[in-house]
Amino acid sequence: MTNIHDMAAVDLLAAYKSRKLSPVEAIDAVIARIEAWEPKLKALYAPDFDGARKQAKASEQRWRRGEPMGALDGVPITIKENIATKGVPVPLGTAATQLVPAAADAPAAARVREAGAVILAKTTMPDFGMLSSGRSSFHPLTRNPWNLAWNPGGSSAGAGAGAAAGYGPLHLGTDIGGSVRLPATWNGIFTLKPSLGRVPVDPPYFGRVVGPMTRTVADSALLMAELSKADWRDHMSLPPASLDWRADPLEPKGLRIGLHLDAGSGLPVEAEVKAAVEAAATLFADAGAAIEPVAPFLSPEMLHLQDLFWRVRSWVDFSGLSHARQASVLPFIADWCRGGADVSGATVIRTVNNYMAIRAAAIKATHGFDYVLSPVSPVPTFPAEWETPTNDVNRPLEHISFTMPYNMSEQPAASINCGHTAEGKPIGVQIAGRRFDDLGVMRLARWFESARGAQKKWPEPPATV
Repeated sequence: MTNIHDMAAVDLLAAYKSRKLSPVEAIDAVIARIEAWEPKLKALYAPDFDGARKQAKASEQRWRRGEPMGALDGVPITIKENIATKGVPVPLGTAATQLVPAAADAPAAARVREAGAVILAKTTMPDFGMLSSGRSSFHPLTRNPWNLAWNPGGSSAGAGAGAAAGYGPLHLGTDIGGSVRLPATWNGIFTLKPSLGRVPVDPPYFGRVVGPMTRTVADSALLMAELSKADWRDHMSLPPASLDWRADPLEPKGLRIGLHLDAGSGLPVEAEVKAAVEAAATLFADAGAAIEPVAPFLSPEMLHLQDLFWRVRSWVDFSGLSHARQASVLPFIADWCRGGADVSGATVIRTVNNYMAIRAAAIKATHGFDYVLSPVSPVPTFPAEWETPTNDVNRPLEHISFTMPYNMSEQPAASINCGHTAEGKPIGVQIAGRRFDDLGVMRLARWFESARGAQKKWPEPPATV
């Protein structure tokens, strides 16, 4: 029998409906799981277990009346701390932020609250969300539940770690260059980076999306049905669309699928990662898909200019802080921000033009394919104490050459586990689709979820002494 804390959201909802389980029992079970893990994992910020239990009690009464509040009534959820929830400060992962309670829920938080989800806590992130790591000057070091010596990735660090550890079935993260997909690959979970604007974001920004982070594709589909509802605050959002997020899996037969194993820049793909992605591609080929290579399209100069674009953007924010607050920023991030100082206006324009060049290159390289398979990261996870896989402030983006282009091109891209290294580190395959084909990516991922076979058991909390 599946432990309550391991139950998928769709199964919890069925159990509530049949009265085999109550939201109170589910929330208590998940809180107990968190209490077993959290002293070591450090994935949460601002937990509100008393409030969650009150929400669960109200949900229980609604289910008894046969009047659930919405599609997520009574299901536990965590929300990344940069997605505002009313009354909770938004530190953005850094000790430099003044802690002011948020005045209102951001769109994604509002949608899940309206649907009846029980918000357990916020989850951790690194300073300003600009690291693929669990390192932060504000939060304790977040670790990977598969091995506490490993990094959970970032910037949705706590969400990725919490999903793998059993902190309930639903988690929300954000992604501007790989921040839901990297924690997904390194924690062995599923995520979707939607097309830009599919999920309203406040404040919106180039490439920034909110995405579901779950153990199963079905649970992410359940979340997307709520997250994708309209919100006027995102002036970059897409028109509302009627999508059947729970549609049947998409069979690969007859599809033209690209296999992208050389990004053209960044770290080389490690042998175990390449083998796992190639094995995943073989499953698609065996099911009738035509697999063809995708040529490298992200040059080292493009990667460098994207790094500089983000450095300048962050320097503007960093330089506006007092010296005392600057001193409280994670040293790696402070040094990285300083790399954006004294950049000429002409160079800034080059970085903006580069954004469009990456966008054009990604579309040109992938438009002839129905979907594209690639590594999410060229390397598996790395030491928990490191800021990036290179741990080098002069080479901070070497691991995002497969993920970042799809933020620029606004294409949907998912990460789903496709294997493990000999050491046991999870490996994810990225499934990318054409712009706006979020549903197709989800349906193809659902097919792969069934085709990939049995998965490892989820990690257990360390024994207490």
